[in-house]
Amino acid sequence: MSGASTTQAMPSAQASELIRGGQARSEAVLEALLSPAGAVSDRLEEAMRYSVLGGGKRLRPVLLYAAGRALGGDEDEAGRAALDATAAALELVHAYSLVHDDLPAMDDDDLRRGQPTVHRAFDEATAILAGDALLSLAFEVIADTAHARTPALIRTLAEASGRRGMVAGQALDLEAVGQFREVEALSRMHAYKTGALIRSAVRLGGLVAVEESDSRLEALERYASAIGLAFQIQDDILDVTGDTATLGKTAGADAARDKPTYPSLLGLEGARTRAGQLLDEALDALAPLGEAAEPLAVLARYMIERDH
Repeated sequence: MSGASTTQAMPSAQASELIRGGQARSEAVLEALLSPAGAVSDRLEEAMRYSVLGGGKRLRPVLLYAAGRALGGDEDEAGRAALDATAAALELVHAYSLVHDDLPAMDDDDLRRGQPTVHRAFDEATAILAGDALLSLAFEVIADTAHARTPALIRTLAEASGRRGMVAGQALDLEAVGQFREVEALSRMHAYKTGALIRSAVRLGGLVAVEESDSRLEALERYASAIGLAFQIQDDILDVTGDTATLGKTAGADAARDKPTYPSLLGLEGARTRAGQLLDEALDALAPLGEAAEPLAVLARYMIERDH
């Protein structure tokens, strides 16, 4: 399955349809989870809802649903319920990471999804607490899932979120500011910071469907590793070529902070070439899964076609 020969075969409308469907499904679950009824602290609940329900592509839940469907996890009510709960938990972790990433001690960003960041809309202490609460809620949601592989789901998300996953990537990112980095070092950092949650999205969807020993999970892992890096490269490209209104966050922020990026190390064309190579790797990884994996292929193409 070659990206060079098939990139133009699937119109972006297919990706849009997949994303809209996954967005609507995950939004409904998140709305129910974050109902303000019974709140102990109204301000905390408001900040949590603001951070989660204020837009976003919901790409990680969309990937999770597509992976689960590719392996048959969406074929009965129990599987669908497990996919919904796990997708919501994953998005709660992602939202928490963005709240903390935007803090003054981290990236000190003012905009997220076209709106003031949580610490700007509320205050810094409330933003920290909202992030903490979202992370805790994520594991509460998965723990309540009545599924044979609930322990594996919890472990997968915990590993992707913590000191050998996303948090480690954020630490490496902070260490990289103002330093020239080789492409290999930059890729390693993003494999943790951005890639870990994307890989877990795909693996979690697969785990709802099959046992951990199923060889198809290895194909999904190869696919997810490639698209996770491609997604970040496109983010770096858009930080250079995009505008604040389209991106929903401050354009040019990485350059202003003297952060290493793929365009700064490879040039824009070099970065685009590398993203295309990763697309080919992702599509090749899906070949053993056949037609059931076509939605995943459509989403892989979207990774390097998107404009925000």
